[in-house]
Amino acid sequence: MSAPTVPQKTKILVVGGGPGGSYAACCLARDGFEVTLLEAEKFPRYHIGESMLASMKHFLRFIDLEEEFKNYGFHRKNGAAFRLHASKAVGYTDFVALHPDNYSWNVIRSISDEMLLRHAAKEGVNVIEEMRVQEIEFDENNRPIAALYKHTPTGETGKISFDFLVDASGRVGIMSTKYLKNRTFNQSLKNQATWAYWRGGKKYGEGTNQESAPLADALSDQTGWAWYIPLHDGTHGCGMVMHENAAKEKKALLEDKSNHAFYMSELQKCPQILELLKDAEMVTDRPGPVVKSASDYSYSASSYAGPGFRIVGDAGCFIDPYFSSGVHLANSSGLAAACSIAASIRGEATEEEAARWHTARVGTSYTRFLVVVLSAYQQVRHQQDPVLADVNEQDFERAFGHFRSIIQGHTDTKPKDLSEESLRETIEFCANAFDTDKDPEQKMTAQKVMRGDDIFHIGNLVTDKLEGFSMRVERGKLGLDRVAA
Repeated sequence: MSAPTVPQKTKILVVGGGPGGSYAACCLARDGFEVTLLEAEKFPRYHIGESMLASMKHFLRFIDLEEEFKNYGFHRKNGAAFRLHASKAVGYTDFVALHPDNYSWNVIRSISDEMLLRHAAKEGVNVIEEMRVQEIEFDENNRPIAALYKHTPTGETGKISFDFLVDASGRVGIMSTKYLKNRTFNQSLKNQATWAYWRGGKKYGEGTNQESAPLADALSDQTGWAWYIPLHDGTHGCGMVMHENAAKEKKALLEDKSNHAFYMSELQKCPQILELLKDAEMVTDRPGPVVKSASDYSYSASSYAGPGFRIVGDAGCFIDPYFSSGVHLANSSGLAAACSIAASIRGEATEEEAARWHTARVGTSYTRFLVVVLSAYQQVRHQQDPVLADVNEQDFERAFGHFRSIIQGHTDTKPKDLSEESLRETIEFCANAFDTDKDPEQKMTAQKVMRGDDIFHIGNLVTDKLEGFSMRVERGKLGLDRVAA
């Protein structure tokens, strides 16, 4: 087996073929730019994160991929259910309440990610798989100019030079971790996730308007939450998330320290999900461990761009799976990278201006979700306190009324439909969730976000006019428009 041919030079090199990299590459290629994408693995490949936001359809529509997703047969997602307190009612965010076409999907990521990667190739991206980028070379001005890669099956190596780099290397985050060294882990969300798949589980909310909605349910001991997500192949993904310290303490008390024993033990703290799985069997016939786990996945960076490069998706930041923001943030940052690179090439902004705008754009989208995730965790971890509901309220519908526009992704895809007043009310509502001294570290993190320190640009949450520019999303004319202060 010989390695596929990699060009010696390309206009734009994208490292990584996940949702962020494939989306950025596709947008740029459709605008007429030469794009080469190097992916370390061979698709299809497994990835967690199956539940999509309603915003995904807007991103897919722009690159003419929406119909393919609609026709594939993924599990339709009309909304999502959340229980933030073990003894209170479930809160529900209804995607289709305002429009029947506002649904999304629960997807099997090995399938959906490959669909996006193959679509990028069809649109003109030179996609080359099983090519792992190992190093980046820089010029005397510290601008990235070339990448050293290795063909994983044969060990053959090579070098490709480029004018612009999009780092979409996932959690590896080669630019942030190896060169910029600007990744910071969120200590308030230093969580561990443990999950498995089940066949034969019951539908959540059967016979109601919430039937087959994905469910996020607070653990009864207030240490975290669990998810239950239906997939189109008849299985359910089910897992739980808690702080790493809590997970370690719980495992230490078990005679059997295996992930499987820990997982089954924690399921006992989710009586509603346990009932749904009463007649189900764990899926054991798939590659990889039956019970899977991940940790250290909540992080951000001090910047996501510089002259000649952009960082997108998990390569730059990831919050938490609670509100299913991962693919949304990957797509939105991929589009931002495409627009800012196009603006640089077309002379609509200087390199420094375009890079600064990209960092602001990614930081703004990240923060919109961070604020609501932190406030939700505050309630999950302090269930006896009325953090997101008044003492006499029996559910969290008021809270989800405030959250709805953010956790459906509309604040990024449909900014004109969200009033400045509405978004301000959401932020103010979430800020009140941290009015407690029981978790001073989390409160300090939230207050930092609310002040708009560092990368978060809270002052820009109410508008898409960031750093003196707005994004122009039109095929063949991607770029940035300079706007008045």
